[in-house]
Amino acid sequence: MRITYWMILFFPLCMVYAQENNTQNFAPPEIPQEIKVSKATSGIQLDGFLNEKDWQTAEITEDFFRIEPRQGGKIKYKTQVQFLYDNKYLYVAAFCSDSLGLQGIRIQDLRRDFDWGENDIFGVALDPQNLKQYAQGFQTTPYGNQRDFQNFNGNSFDTGWNTLWRVRTQRTDKGYSVEMAIPFKSLRYNLPENGNTIEWGMTLVRYARRDIEVSTFPAIPQSFTPYRMTYAAKLTGIEVPPPSANIRVEPYALYQYDENKEGESLTNKSSDPKVGIDAKWAINPKTVLDLTINTDFAQADVDRAVNNLERFNIFFPERRQFFLENSGIWAGGLQQSIRPFFSRRIGLQGEFNATPAPIDFGARFTQRTEKNALAGLFVRQRETENSAGANFGVLRYLKNYGRENNIGIMVTHRADDSYSELNLENNSNTTITVDGQIRPTSQWDVQYLLSSSIDESTGKTGYAGRIFVGNDSNKFYYGWVTEYTDANYNPRMGFVRQSNVIRHNPGGYYIWRPKNIDWIRRWDPGMFVNYNHDATDPSQFQQASLYIFPVFTWFKDNSFVETSFTPTWQNINFEFAPLGLEIEQDNYFYTRYLVKYNTDQSKKWSGDIGYNFGDFYNGTRGTVSAAARFSPVPHAALTLDYEHNTIKDVGINNANLSTNLYSANLRLALNPRLQLSTFYQYNSFNEQGRWNARFSWEYMPLSFIYLVFNDTQTDVFDPSRNAKQFISKITLLKQF
Repeated sequence: MRITYWMILFFPLCMVYAQENNTQNFAPPEIPQEIKVSKATSGIQLDGFLNEKDWQTAEITEDFFRIEPRQGGKIKYKTQVQFLYDNKYLYVAAFCSDSLGLQGIRIQDLRRDFDWGENDIFGVALDPQNLKQYAQGFQTTPYGNQRDFQNFNGNSFDTGWNTLWRVRTQRTDKGYSVEMAIPFKSLRYNLPENGNTIEWGMTLVRYARRDIEVSTFPAIPQSFTPYRMTYAAKLTGIEVPPPSANIRVEPYALYQYDENKEGESLTNKSSDPKVGIDAKWAINPKTVLDLTINTDFAQADVDRAVNNLERFNIFFPERRQFFLENSGIWAGGLQQSIRPFFSRRIGLQGEFNATPAPIDFGARFTQRTEKNALAGLFVRQRETENSAGANFGVLRYLKNYGRENNIGIMVTHRADDSYSELNLENNSNTTITVDGQIRPTSQWDVQYLLSSSIDESTGKTGYAGRIFVGNDSNKFYYGWVTEYTDANYNPRMGFVRQSNVIRHNPGGYYIWRPKNIDWIRRWDPGMFVNYNHDATDPSQFQQASLYIFPVFTWFKDNSFVETSFTPTWQNINFEFAPLGLEIEQDNYFYTRYLVKYNTDQSKKWSGDIGYNFGDFYNGTRGTVSAAARFSPVPHAALTLDYEHNTIKDVGINNANLSTNLYSANLRLALNPRLQLSTFYQYNSFNEQGRWNARFSWEYMPLSFIYLVFNDTQTDVFDPSRNAKQFISKITLLKQF
């Protein structure tokens, strides 16, 4: 096919050209920079005012390195950072200069765990065990939002990790100040020998959103995240406290009311009080045990509706806190194609993305050292009217070797109980996975995964695998992914994008940062190839496409424009009916085009619009997507989203279809700890509308009061058919 010629011509040229244009990367230092941390002699009042005597004498770190919008050169936004410690806390203070003061601040809203990109940010990343492959990140905005996360190998994030720490900020006419207090109990570090002080790996990052200036300490190449801890500096001179029990408990009480109506008839009404508890025990600095009893996820974000027109399964991310924390340690967690373990299969009545089922008990064990990591998870799911009870178990071992290499093995086991009322028998499903990462140089990455599933009910053994090789430099990116999933691979605790497929996905792009064109910050033209064929019969072609994007450009204010086109070859040899449009089994070739633009998303008014158009199987399809956001102050933000599909002459019946998907979200906040969020979505395809409103008050650090209201109308044109739910929940976190 013609697609193979594109691959042969394009990919080797990318590799040669990239190797000639990656000279701006530099290796990690042999001897890291050291920052001496002083002990506070008097109390530190955490208020964002850096006026205590100890701050006046603490060593200042200000030699930041610019990585955006150009690597190196003079920094416009100066940052001064200081460190102190006492018997309980590591203190981090920063003054982030800005000549415009309050007028220069860019921040979208006051939610916790905000996204990187559209806010002014200051942050610190710590590697208390000097693992070089792991970091704990603590970030804030000028308004004191908190964002904490775990980072693995400099590129994989676990943003569901929440730990106990505090931050306060102050805004002035010269910039803003930050004051953080991070408890030693919230960190995992190696104990010093013979009472000596300890050394921790550390990186700092400042993001001045107005001019897209990102600076780090110490220097880190532009093509890497600020959490590549092989480049880290050293915090020295810290006298850590002696070990203590280090136990954290979080009990909760909840009341839930549900009501379902059909016309004037009340078909179901229930009220359910509930109590439960989560606990975390740091057995030692390397080992943590988490327990959860009668777990509840009532406050978790709701999923957004999606109209799927593709032949692949849609990936819905995990949103539940217990499963999010430490999720980065599991095999396959970096990607959305082959995941032998995906926690969204736990706590469901039936299969993926179904109705929730209660969880009676859960436990998670994590041990992490410089040489290896060991993790385990066990969850007991309760029996319901529609599903049998089940036990879920995962065991993971990871071995580190070399500077940034690792190899691991993971075993999952799901055991479903028998359930005579539903004619269900005992069933078990097991996967065994070997995976790893090889980083021969700082910019080369090799990732691999081999997995096997064994299913008792079918008696079949299946196999899956994935290999990725990529090079990420300041001038170029290129890589190759090949994935294999046979027809028998069935990880009933995992997720696969598609079965019975071999997928090849090579490609890359050039990174151009024009020095003499101020209004263009970055232009990344490139191409990716996607080629799928059967795993059972490799000669049987399934689908191929070329994603070609000659215009993929960010402007000075971070507004963005893309023009791309996607020639696509399809072989439909199975029953396929996206959104009910029955496609005739045949071979198809068509090309689709995309034009997309978004404004500066950090301003009070922002928006984006895209138009995806062209042929679609034997007909045509046009998709308009648009969004608008109004955030007059950080305390209030309104977002509106719209998607429209016009499909004409598609399928066996040359059918026409029009769909509309409307979404609206309003977020109000008195401060980062007291917030109200409301969300409404209507999908014209199934005529379903859904309200979700959530009030949260963090009345103490990581202790919350939640009020949640859900209203789902199965048919908005028949408002008497709906389901309502009200939930009130209080949690209390206590750390000993």
